[in-house]
Amino acid sequence: MEKLEKLYEGKAKKMYATDDPEVLWVEYSNQATAFNGEKKEQIAGKGQLNNRITTVLFDLLKARGVESHFIKQINETDQLVRKMTMFPLEIIMRNVAAGSFAKRYGVEEGTELKKPILEFCLKSDDLGDPFINDDGIIALGIATEEELAEISRQAREVNKQLSDIFSKIDVKLVDFKIEEGKTSDGTILLADEITPDTCRLWDQKDHSGKVEHLDKDLFRRGLGSIIPAYEEIDSRLEALAKAEGVEIK
Repeated sequence: MEKLEKLYEGKAKKMYATDDPEVLWVEYSNQATAFNGEKKEQIAGKGQLNNRITTVLFDLLKARGVESHFIKQINETDQLVRKMTMFPLEIIMRNVAAGSFAKRYGVEEGTELKKPILEFCLKSDDLGDPFINDDGIIALGIATEEELAEISRQAREVNKQLSDIFSKIDVKLVDFKIEEGKTSDGTILLADEITPDTCRLWDQKDHSGKVEHLDKDLFRRGLGSIIPAYEEIDSRLEALAKAEGVEIK
């Protein structure tokens, strides 16, 4: 597979064309950002860890029947994925009140929600990623009613399977953000990444009642280095994949 011209550069990844028009080359960077890019820092080893964690999670999800754009990891920081036409949406699932949700509704962080909450934000840094509801998505032509129904179904299934995966490694999946897109034949698939950058992950091992963050909140809130936390998530996921006999690509 030949790496060609750069097509896109985001906060944490670069995407390149390849000699196969249906395949993209993704390169994970070491940049950490928060607050829509207002806080930035280069953190050695972050790209490598996020590449590996995404690889393991996509393979674990595939073993549970959840398909994605992921093809395979090709080196420490890079992977190949199917080319997608992305929906300009941040798709958020919440299981526990935390972060902006807790602040918005005056709920104590850590409050278990009576059911998972699915939220959508319009993906736009210039607009600050504003909230958008189902009617707005359909009215603006972002997705059809049928497409939105499938996106929502997949998001809830990803939440169900990810919650099970993380519970097996003693981690609480508090909330997460995913993205979805369409292949050239119109198939809607999970895309982008699933990492501690895009999930809130709380260690469920005994810490005397103290929340032990294993995610980007360590960087976002200035609580310490993210690298040991990301390494811990990677180590536990690799062990789970081995125990379940899942081949990691």
